[in-house]
Amino acid sequence: MSRDLLMSLEGAALYFEDMAVGDNFMSGGRTITEADVVGFAGISGDFHALHTDETYASSTPHGRRIAHGMLVVAVTAGLAARLPVMRLLERTTIGLAGLECRFLRPTFIGDTIRLAMTVAEKLHGRNPDRGTVLMRRSVLNQ
Repeated sequence: MSRDLLMSLEGAALYFEDMAVGDNFMSGGRTITEADVVGFAGISGDFHALHTDETYASSTPHGRRIAHGMLVVAVTAGLAARLPVMRLLERTTIGLAGLECRFLRPTFIGDTIRLAMTVAEKLHGRNPDRGTVLMRRSVLNQ
């Protein structure tokens, strides 16, 4: 999205009633780097050999090191935050109520991932001016 378009959205907001089940959004790509994996290991304290030791990882079914699953989750949070729809929801979102993850395939150093996000469900709240929007996020690897 262009800077001019983002600036035109300044002050704009998206509300519960503006969202529709089935709305789809796609992020740009982000390549997972060696620095990402090393930095995440340092921040999280997760130095499992599958992420940090090429010799060990080469003996696993993956054949090489893989990115931490939670690193991929963190990167997708950043990809989501840059989506225009999330920028429009900033002023009306109270918080994140939960997160469920399934890791179906590994992400390797050098892989470029994107985020596909869909409005999966809308739940009306007890208060008429509140509701919950459930988003399904899927990581797409090159």
